[in-house]
Amino acid sequence: MFTWRRQFSQTATLLKTAAMASSTPNTKAHSFQVIRDVPPLRTLRRELLLSNRTVGLVPTMGALHEGHLSLIRQAAAENTDVIVSIFVNPTQFGVNEDLSSYPRTWDSDVAQLEALNAELATQQTQTPNENPRGKITAVLAPTAQTMYPTLPPSSAEDGDGSFVTITPIARKLEGAARPVFFRGVATVCMKLFNIVGADRAYFGQKDVQQTVVVRRMVADFHVPTEIKIGPTVREQDGLAMSSRNVYLGARRRGVGLVLFRALKAAEEKYAAGSLRRGEILDAANRVTQRVLAEQQGLGPAERALFEVDYISLADPDTLDELDTVDPRRGAILSGAIKMAPLEESTPGEDCGLGEGKVPVRLIDNLIFPPRE
Repeated sequence: MFTWRRQFSQTATLLKTAAMASSTPNTKAHSFQVIRDVPPLRTLRRELLLSNRTVGLVPTMGALHEGHLSLIRQAAAENTDVIVSIFVNPTQFGVNEDLSSYPRTWDSDVAQLEALNAELATQQTQTPNENPRGKITAVLAPTAQTMYPTLPPSSAEDGDGSFVTITPIARKLEGAARPVFFRGVATVCMKLFNIVGADRAYFGQKDVQQTVVVRRMVADFHVPTEIKIGPTVREQDGLAMSSRNVYLGARRRGVGLVLFRALKAAEEKYAAGSLRRGEILDAANRVTQRVLAEQQGLGPAERALFEVDYISLADPDTLDELDTVDPRRGAILSGAIKMAPLEESTPGEDCGLGEGKVPVRLIDNLIFPPRE
């Protein structure tokens, strides 16, 4: 018991210290409220409800990028008020995963949200006759103690805590490699839904398994929040935007595109009429095998090695692996690779945050739409 209580205490202290060190929400005026605890958020929600206003929730762990902003824009187009949560959830990290290395960029996050609120206000002024756009009304930035107020949660698979588990979906794909991840996701999302009482909540397609888990949870527990999915936002070269991309650096970023290119090769097979698993996944595997062989042929100061965790062709609702795609239902093609730390670097090389020493897990997916 002492071990997991100490682990939670260290996690909570780390999160609280990071938040306090990077922001001064009580002394600096914002265009939105910064809320740290549950009661003031519920007071705000009650006021909005009595005023017949609608609330869209965009849950994040901070380190905001254009993918997050696109979800906030979507929420603002469909609701009068948007609440953005920023919380690095400790229960999503396993005991062997480094919670402390997750990027925390409060000042940058706030600056981006302020700029977006200004953008939304300008759009409303320029198009006054269109449906009114909402705005970011509040940022919920709770401490770990606020989100886990009684029994400190454990990151161990069989650890103690109040958790929401959605199985068997949570055991597949990402869940096989990160056993507690979706338990943490479902738990924190349920907490946020209960705290905010949003009409709609917005998630990105990039984390496609997360969207399946959350949709199943909402259906099974009769949560009155509509789940909305925004498309994956990509860099110009196709790399899916992710908060962890800051760790890649130029060399690993270039090689990391192998996942997107592999998925696109498989997508081309499906578009050309292939429905069989072997034909579709073989196209993807040929891409990853070729690039890995190329990298293994280079020297330590030139290469960026990676490991393919999985490439999946699954049912869109159950995530069961498919031998043959049902053209009436389509499928989800997804994959994950692990970019290894750089073995050697050259002076002045762009190695990313962490000097190339942080392993980076990249995930991506493409949706195979049903055919007529």
